[in-house]
Amino acid sequence: MALQLQLRTVSGLRGRADRIAKAAFRGLSFYTRVLENCEDEARFDETFRWPVASNIDGNEILEIQVFNYSKVFTNRLIGTFRMVLQKVVEEGHVEVMDTLIDDNNSAIQTSISIEIRYQALDGTVGTWNDKEFLETPSVHSEGDGRYPLETDSLLSGHRQSTDGSVGKSNQQSTERSFRRAGKGVFSAMKLGKARPTKDDHRKQDEPAVLEAEDLDRKVMRLGGGLDPDTISLASVTAVTTNVSNKRSKPDIKMEPSAGRPMDYQISITVIEARQLVGLNMDPVVCVEVGEEKKYTSMKESTNCPYYNEYFVFDFHVPPDVMFDKIIKLSVIHSKNLLRSGTLVGSFKMDVGTVYTQPEHQFYHKWAILSDPEDLTAGLKGYLKCDIAVVGKGDNIKTPHKANETEEDDIEGNLLLPDGVPPERQWARFYIKIYRAEGLPRMNTSIMANVKKALIGENKDLVDPYVQVAFAGQKGKTSVQKSSYEPLWNEQIIFTEMFPPLCKRIKVQIRDSDKVNDVAIGTHFIDLRKISNEGDKGYLPTFGPAWVNMYGSTRNYTLMDEHQELNEGLGEGVSFRARLLMSLAVEILDTSNPEINSSTEVQVEQTTPVADNCTGKMEEFFLFGAFLEATMIDRKIGDKPINFEVTIGNYGNQIDGMAKPVLRRKKEGGDGDEEESELLHNSSEDEADEDGEMVSVSSSQPMKPLVTDRNYFHLPYFEKKPCIYIKSWWQDQRRRLYNANIMDKIADKLEEGLNDVQEMIKTEKPHPERRLRGVLEELSSGCLRFVTLADKDQHHSSRTRLDRERLKSCMRELENMGQQATTLRSQVKKNTMKDKLKQVQNFLQKLRFLADEPQHTIPDIFVWMMSNNKRIAYARVPSKDILYSIVDEEMGKDCAKVKTVFLKLPGKRGFGPAGWTVQAKMEIYLWLGLNKQRKDFLSGLPCGFEEKKTTRGQNLPSFPPISLLYTKKQVFQLRAHMYQARSLFAADSSGLSDPFARVFFTSQSQCTEVLNETLCPTWDQLLVFDNVELYGEAHEMRDDPPIIVIEIYDQDTVGKADFMGRTFAKPVVKMSDEQYCPPRFPPQLEYYQIYRGNSTAGDLLAAFELLQIGSGGKSDLPPIDGPTDIDRGPILPVPLGIRPVLSKYRVEILFWGLRDLKRVNLAQVDRPRVDIECAGKGVQSALIQNYKKNPNFSTLVKWFEVDLPENELLHPPLNIRVVDCRAFGRYTLVGSHTVSSLRKFIYRPPDKKAQHWNMTGEIVVNMEPEVPIKKMETMVKLEANSDAVVKVDVSEEEKEKKKKKKKGGGGGGGGGEEIEEEEPDESMLDWWSKYFASIETMKEQLRQQEAAAAEAEEKEEMEIADGFKGQAKNKEKSKTPKDDKKKKQQSAPELPEKKNKQKIDELKVYNKELETEFDNFEDWLHTFNLLRGKIGDNDDNATEEERIVGRFKGSMCVYKVPLPDDITKEAGYDPTFGMFQGIPSNDPINVLVRVYIVRATDLHPADINGKADPYIAIKLGKTDIKDKENYISKQLNPVFGKSFDIEATFPMESMLTVAVYDWDLVGTDDLIGETKIDLENRYYSKHRATCGVSQTYSIHGYNIWRDPMKPSQILSKLCKEGKVDGPHFGPGGRVKVANRVYTGPTEIEDENGQKKQTDEHLALTVLRHWEDVPRAGCKLVPEHVETRPLLNPDKPGIEQGRLEMWVDMFPMDMPAPGPAIDISPRKPKKYELRVIVWNTDEVILEDDDYFTGEKSSDIFVRGWLKGQQEDKQDTDVHYHSLTGEGNFNWRYIFPFDYLMAEEKIVISKKESMFSWDETEYKIPARLTLQVWDADHFSADDFLGAIELDLNRFPRGAKTSKQCSLEMVTKEAELPMVSIFKQKRVKGWWPFVARDENDELEITGKVEAELHLLTAEEAEKSPAGLARNEPDPLEKPNRPDTSFIWFLNPLKSIKYLICTRYKWLIIKIVLALLLLIMVALFLYSMPGYMVKKLLGA
Repeated sequence: MALQLQLRTVSGLRGRADRIAKAAFRGLSFYTRVLENCEDEARFDETFRWPVASNIDGNEILEIQVFNYSKVFTNRLIGTFRMVLQKVVEEGHVEVMDTLIDDNNSAIQTSISIEIRYQALDGTVGTWNDKEFLETPSVHSEGDGRYPLETDSLLSGHRQSTDGSVGKSNQQSTERSFRRAGKGVFSAMKLGKARPTKDDHRKQDEPAVLEAEDLDRKVMRLGGGLDPDTISLASVTAVTTNVSNKRSKPDIKMEPSAGRPMDYQISITVIEARQLVGLNMDPVVCVEVGEEKKYTSMKESTNCPYYNEYFVFDFHVPPDVMFDKIIKLSVIHSKNLLRSGTLVGSFKMDVGTVYTQPEHQFYHKWAILSDPEDLTAGLKGYLKCDIAVVGKGDNIKTPHKANETEEDDIEGNLLLPDGVPPERQWARFYIKIYRAEGLPRMNTSIMANVKKALIGENKDLVDPYVQVAFAGQKGKTSVQKSSYEPLWNEQIIFTEMFPPLCKRIKVQIRDSDKVNDVAIGTHFIDLRKISNEGDKGYLPTFGPAWVNMYGSTRNYTLMDEHQELNEGLGEGVSFRARLLMSLAVEILDTSNPEINSSTEVQVEQTTPVADNCTGKMEEFFLFGAFLEATMIDRKIGDKPINFEVTIGNYGNQIDGMAKPVLRRKKEGGDGDEEESELLHNSSEDEADEDGEMVSVSSSQPMKPLVTDRNYFHLPYFEKKPCIYIKSWWQDQRRRLYNANIMDKIADKLEEGLNDVQEMIKTEKPHPERRLRGVLEELSSGCLRFVTLADKDQHHSSRTRLDRERLKSCMRELENMGQQATTLRSQVKKNTMKDKLKQVQNFLQKLRFLADEPQHTIPDIFVWMMSNNKRIAYARVPSKDILYSIVDEEMGKDCAKVKTVFLKLPGKRGFGPAGWTVQAKMEIYLWLGLNKQRKDFLSGLPCGFEEKKTTRGQNLPSFPPISLLYTKKQVFQLRAHMYQARSLFAADSSGLSDPFARVFFTSQSQCTEVLNETLCPTWDQLLVFDNVELYGEAHEMRDDPPIIVIEIYDQDTVGKADFMGRTFAKPVVKMSDEQYCPPRFPPQLEYYQIYRGNSTAGDLLAAFELLQIGSGGKSDLPPIDGPTDIDRGPILPVPLGIRPVLSKYRVEILFWGLRDLKRVNLAQVDRPRVDIECAGKGVQSALIQNYKKNPNFSTLVKWFEVDLPENELLHPPLNIRVVDCRAFGRYTLVGSHTVSSLRKFIYRPPDKKAQHWNMTGEIVVNMEPEVPIKKMETMVKLEANSDAVVKVDVSEEEKEKKKKKKKGGGGGGGGGEEIEEEEPDESMLDWWSKYFASIETMKEQLRQQEAAAAEAEEKEEMEIADGFKGQAKNKEKSKTPKDDKKKKQQSAPELPEKKNKQKIDELKVYNKELETEFDNFEDWLHTFNLLRGKIGDNDDNATEEERIVGRFKGSMCVYKVPLPDDITKEAGYDPTFGMFQGIPSNDPINVLVRVYIVRATDLHPADINGKADPYIAIKLGKTDIKDKENYISKQLNPVFGKSFDIEATFPMESMLTVAVYDWDLVGTDDLIGETKIDLENRYYSKHRATCGVSQTYSIHGYNIWRDPMKPSQILSKLCKEGKVDGPHFGPGGRVKVANRVYTGPTEIEDENGQKKQTDEHLALTVLRHWEDVPRAGCKLVPEHVETRPLLNPDKPGIEQGRLEMWVDMFPMDMPAPGPAIDISPRKPKKYELRVIVWNTDEVILEDDDYFTGEKSSDIFVRGWLKGQQEDKQDTDVHYHSLTGEGNFNWRYIFPFDYLMAEEKIVISKKESMFSWDETEYKIPARLTLQVWDADHFSADDFLGAIELDLNRFPRGAKTSKQCSLEMVTKEAELPMVSIFKQKRVKGWWPFVARDENDELEITGKVEAELHLLTAEEAEKSPAGLARNEPDPLEKPNRPDTSFIWFLNPLKSIKYLICTRYKWLIIKIVLALLLLIMVALFLYSMPGYMVKKLLGA
């Protein structure tokens, strides 16, 4: 369906000029090429084609404009031709010759000649005339549903391309004359470095639609420096750009990544549970991952147990298996050794859901527990936990664990992914299994013969059933015995919460077998793809549709090596079966009583579906032609080879057929899907009954010829074999069409994004323009999709999912199109990065949407067969080669020549074995309806004759069995192989001996081998002569075949090792073209090398393909290399192509070598470093004795070298360390390659920038006592005092707010309470500082998150509303974030708080210090030396293991004459060159003081899921093991220790801090360790020796730690940095350089005496040292860093984290003071006295035996630490009739309490077998319970209240005011803390849950709580219960309790007469009856005897 225009000539032109024409229809315009210097006639002869989605209306207009083309100015319009298309629409073909009109609509004498064709959608126009059908496609090859030669990827941005975006211009002719301006291709063939244009006259925001003149001018002038908007650089990273219309891009990555096992660690912390349903329970939590279970300990008698237990599960499985595992958390009541306990509730989710969370974790989230056995019950409680899933190389950032003071907002922190509603409902998942087809044989033929002999009939050898697994449950259908086409019609029903937290449903056809069942095929249904959670979304729905299953090859073997493929792991290599199924979900209404409340899986019958429900059967036609088969692996090169193509079971001759019965598809009915073997084996020449053709599915076997040592090729020269297969499938093409449109939009987008990233990477100008172009394409592509998809006919076989998906895709794409337009307007230089991220999200979304869950036509497999054995395969998705008349819907490889690499099946394809190409094929495929077969040859290279079978000779539509090419062109290929870099290390030395092998068609050549390098510069030209290519010349020019370059490592013995592969496309010159710019000579460019799936370096090369014309080779351009080198037969790269060089000097700083490992068991003793770059180099001095001093004696050396001007082409620099042994022998220790010199290139500072800060002074006003670095507000220079104060005060405010939250004594009372809480200086210790700092850090993190969220929200609003939403958005964000703003505004009104004393803080980094300060490589860099092969599979040799040492040094690269200003500078020392002012590297003695604060989240090391950690420190020879101070059974131990070590740098500079697990027996296990390079810290300009604290004080907890005072440090820094200063002036001022700082000048000593001092001022400068011009950099503040602990056995997976810091003091300076005491705070001893006075309204449980009255025998139980440890009971108040009880009973609970963490500390033995006591920290919660005492049975629990001593509701004044609200609405009530109030009295409610799970009041208690410290308690003792001292009076209990005793008769009468009258009568009667029976039995035997004896 298209409109096609052929523009022939324009004649009658005036003058002589360059002409260009533009044709426009429906807003889409194409440009012709430019015809240079033409006079009166311009012969364009070009064809344009517009694919049209809706029929053309008769009054639409086609417009053609002709211009005079100008390179400099805009084009001048000559005239316009407009034509109404009415006639075209009626006739379908019109030829026109007419005159043009000018601007004033008057005719001019220029005339135009055109021809127009139109083919409508419904085929109403343009009948097929046989001429068209038969001719060798010429017009069609150009048209063919795509643009004539829309090759140019340069202009891809602006052409309607096959890639499905709405293009802008088809620059078809420019591309004719300079194909691609001499650049590479796709993938690895990106456009070369487009040089920046000279006159970039486009303004910033001009529309990015490029007008042709612009474009062409640039092409002409620059040969490729095109406008960045529109050029596709199709970058290295993705193989995208589709360069032409006849070839599609090959795929460069070889290895299937799925199915390879990896390491995973799942860590789950169960913290606590709340609101568990049930009375007085003993809960245990069971954590289950997959099959593994672990249990927490049991907590007794509580509904809110606190566990804080940590579990780790390790797995080594493929990702798919891992992510489908289910994590199940269940709470079990009273489980012990004897009984399994009863389930309270459980929660499950799959691992994949956790992994997709940000940071792969849920942190402190509440899981909702529900009971799977009882759907109607509602929720059963909450469980708080952390779940994290870590794969190798993921690092999890744990949020900082400090005292968790946040209110527990359960509802706000549920353990659910974003977007899942908290109220999940139960739902039924109905999976209906109807039938399957095409199953393979699952038994041996021998068995078959035996059966046939025994039973006499031939049965199908498979007994299939279907098993469905979902959310940890499995259901299976019945087994259908012996059936290849089983019918089930059964449904499997799962009951699961909706939305489920398990993403995939696994459907598997299995074969039932007596021994073991095996999978036949597996299919996963991803619920995300078949549902949509949006407000216009839909529940999961699927089908009825067929799903195709793929797996191992179909021939049955007993031990199938590829069985895993059938389980769904890895890419299937063959079609296995297809299954018709559907899925529906129904949300249950749980209130309905009839509902079956079990969640067991049910299986039941279901009604079969109609035959046509999945679509009308259509006959499909698949055609393939093999144009080339090269690079055939030599192992299989000796036998004849043929290729087989299969689609489903069609075409599969060896093992496809399961039935010998001849059954054929007539008229599409729904019978057997397969053709029979008889048919297949019939000879190819005869057609079957219908006179139709028979499928030919495999090529003839042929013997391969030798290409070179490794590879063979098949002689497919002029004769190319073809295959064709007819097959029948339900016609569901629409699904694939929609997917294709989206895929093409996505490909286009990906290509554009890669370009943009490439431009950013190579620092090209204006990447933002290209991004705008990309967005424009995206939005037009999206709109195009909406129009195309909208016309989708509503035929009957569309399923609900089809309809819903279409709606949602249209919505999404429409939305995306709008967002893209909005984004486009927002893309500016500075917003590039964020916008790029968003566009990346678009790409992911598109890829997700394009993936069609309901299959249709199975994929096509191409198998290479040798000797009837399957060797290697390629799998082609059917949608990629599906034909459609609408261009965008066409598959991307349909009717194109595709390069395919065949790979080994299954596991054999893993690893190096699978990376060698088995064969490279050029294959052409076309799949479509048989009736649309007309153009199936149109995409082939032209110039062939068809060879048909005898039957089809005279039938035009009969497909050929081979193609005979009559045209061939001869070429010469020149491969300019310049260099490669960052190659793979293939030898044990850590280097390689690389050479490159270049393959083109059936020839191959190698470069020379360069020894021992990873960055070879071959500088070699390889010439391939007489390359013969078949087809038309012009096609060759635009569409040359690809070149494959493989890099190998030469080994002395054995064959060369494969190191990587890349592709390139040559630049082609036809014999009639000039060898001149812009296309020639070609530019060198980088091609990315791949090894398997990973990148393995880059190749710098250029390739040109030159046609050898009639004059032979003499016409070719001469090869002019640099003649000065004599390399024998090796030709160097010619001059025009090799890079332009200039002289550079490279200076190397040699500092030292560290941690060298042994080489061949010998220690390294006299190492030397060799530096090499581009063939030149320098050697370091020799280290005489590595053990004694590993530093170099000569620090700086240099060498000069010629390097390319273009920095991107700079060769790498190699660092090699050799050990000099005796007798002049050298051994290589290790090497390092600096792949990019860019960061070491010296760039002189900008002169202009220096000037401003040399003028006047800048006053930096510092307020006194400003806590500067609080909310990350660094005080910038402009900041005036005012702003600073505000920041400070708002901080102050926050403190106050925080106190209020804790103190909470209501509004007014709040104030005084805070006052008394003023911290007293003597009370404060280092921990106060630490906890305050952690609060600050958390606050900052929160603010960053809030700010990020706010920014994101704003962004989204802008995109969504196109800026309408600004105002709304402002209100929206005024939630908690605005508090802070308000606080800041209210700040100044609080001056009285200013004098409040402030805790000083330090900086807590939640990462290593190194990451914050760029590894301290400010001048000294560390290079890891590597040795040894790189491991091939993921498991072995990681980079870590290959490191054999480190070289410390640096380098500086600059063009040779060094700028004067440096050499002229004062104190310039020429021996140090650019490295002025570096310290000496002589050995130096240092005191290292290591402070270890605490560890968090340690990996458990003992069976009980705990560890007994202790610290071990190693530095040089010092080895400290703090074994006796291990901390028992803790995973979050607080160490609080410091260690002093004396060390000598450089010998001892690597500090290792390890955490070990103490074991009573056996060796202690390493939990994890962290290594710190102290040397870099010591020498760093950031001064990491001792952190600069916030304030200077000479006593107290914040004492200055450094032996040097701030003023001394400042003078030293100024002197070293050549900075003028410091000059201290009067009035608290100090001047440094041109900055003036002010600050306080007094200090207090211990006795409170004030003294004058400059230290505060100096400290102020130090804390702002980064602002000092030139010399400034940020100094390390006083800090605590958090370092991950790693264990070498589990590389890459964190084993916990350690908080610590290190101080270093040189020994030649005054000694530092004693270490700060950071030992853990001791818990404070308290005593809590609780007096239970009375109870009221307690529910009455007992019925009185006699009176029948309700009463209760009440007592109250209470505990603080746990029921076992210290429960106390009151006495019993018997027989309360009103629920009132009087007790006057005192409990006494002594406890140890940590104020800072708000936890009670208890020490107890875990069990009787424990060696030592374990310390637990539990929340301070007092539990009071009310019970009903029973004499004989167990006491009944009535209700309880739990009071958190830190914040609990104030007791009510009277019993009446005490209500349920006090428990349910905690948030709204004023809270008190017993630690602040000390004494509280009041009424509190007892609550319990009733049958409906609602909370109800079961009583009230009047109690008094009194808290005393241990000392106070000693002074005023009190007795337990009512005892002395301070006894309580006996309660006055009314004597109702004994009333029945006094009046017994009355009671008895009442009893007998009223209540038990009938009962007593019944009992009497029963007794009588019993007596009679007994008497009868007693006397019976006697009578019997008498009777018998006849007595």
